[in-house]
Amino acid sequence: MAPACPFAARAVARKAIPNTGGSLSLTATTTPTTVPERSFADLGVAPTTLTSLARIGIEHPFPIQTLCLPLALAGVDLIGQARTGTGKTLAFGVPIVQGIEKDEPNVQALVVVPTRELCLQVAGDLEAAGRDTGVRVVSVVGGRPLGPQIVALSEGAQVVVGTPGRLLDHLRQRNLDLSGVRLLVLDEADEMLDLGFLPDVEAIIRATPEHRQTMLFSATMPAAVVALARRYAKRPTFLHAEAGQDATVPATKQYFFQVHPLDRFQVLCRILDAPARDRVAVFRRTKRGVDRTIKGLLDAGYKAGALHGDLPQVTREKIMRAFRKGKLDVLVCTDVAARGLDIAGLSHVINYDTPEDERAYIHRIGRTGRAGAAGVAVTFVAWNETDQAELIRRRLDQAGEPMPEVYSTSQLLVDMFDLPSKEEAAASRSPRRERQPAAEAGAPQRAGERAAKPAARRRRRRHVAAPKPASHSSSSPSAAAGA
Repeated sequence: MAPACPFAARAVARKAIPNTGGSLSLTATTTPTTVPERSFADLGVAPTTLTSLARIGIEHPFPIQTLCLPLALAGVDLIGQARTGTGKTLAFGVPIVQGIEKDEPNVQALVVVPTRELCLQVAGDLEAAGRDTGVRVVSVVGGRPLGPQIVALSEGAQVVVGTPGRLLDHLRQRNLDLSGVRLLVLDEADEMLDLGFLPDVEAIIRATPEHRQTMLFSATMPAAVVALARRYAKRPTFLHAEAGQDATVPATKQYFFQVHPLDRFQVLCRILDAPARDRVAVFRRTKRGVDRTIKGLLDAGYKAGALHGDLPQVTREKIMRAFRKGKLDVLVCTDVAARGLDIAGLSHVINYDTPEDERAYIHRIGRTGRAGAAGVAVTFVAWNETDQAELIRRRLDQAGEPMPEVYSTSQLLVDMFDLPSKEEAAASRSPRRERQPAAEAGAPQRAGERAAKPAARRRRRRHVAAPKPASHSSSSPSAAAGA
């Protein structure tokens, strides 16, 4: 039996009331109310869906699911807000898989997400939740060939999960028909606005019927998202789980360290040597920063992989599979992974560069401490990032917490993370020197370095270059290779 949800005690529901001008005004109960612990069956989840959820170890609902499911299953438009890692996907996923008419092959539900990684994760979650109902889910993301996606859509996709750009590609080429959509979900809507997807999202919404159910979900809810809901949802109900609580998960320990820029990489290595850590996500602000960091980690013997927007989609998926399976235990990434990275065993998040604001910080450290698990979040603060870090801490009510100055030689790191000596740590990494190729880890190829040609190809070229005998030419190695 899975443990009961540790957050199931507090939640708040906010309901929409009409303004005199015809727009919507959201009112809220500011005092959290106690929500009785209920099972998925109590919330209206069908037996077949219960079986699918139990198969993947999900037996107790989170607060956002407890609040959303009865209303979502009744067809109410929703705006759902909850801390990252607390089950928003199933809050809209269960109503989707239960509302599909199995005999109708057309697209009946559409989920729009900001990033490719989140798209693949949501599609996988929906497939798992609807395994016993036979729902057909298709994901469409950029960076992949259009052909296989066209085939999958033409074979009768009932649920489509996609990124805005690729969804528009299929709409313009008439590969995707959204005229039968009954349920529209915008997941991580604030991120789509931040990335400049608003015109694309609105074009996609206009391709769906007006008489549909609309749901928006996110960990943060800026005014622009509420305005979007007012334009396209019908009297939406605003549901906010754990209102009045911290924006971050209490089980995640958070540390801010003042670190000298020239010593930052060595401090990172020292924390990665912690014996109690599992998998770690290291966030850099730029793609070049990711490339520099991953090269240093690979040279030092760490099992690390890179993830950023310039990598081919096939490479990104390969890195994510290796990270999920534990073949890699350090992922160096830009904020492209801050949305949608849901990895069991991700024990640490390290902000190598201080995040731009508290929203970016919340989404980054939300990759650990998920589903009630404990986590550790470490943020490095350079001398020119102090004001930025203090603003984040002040907005998250952490301004009174200490921000010690540390170096890679500091005893504070040893005591805090129970670190071995540098020599012991280096010796433990020495077997890892025989590691995956740099290209496989997503690292850039060194300047002037040429990829080694396969030995068979080199031998074949030598044979081709050799003078052929005047006779018996048909038995030459090149002829044999072509036979």
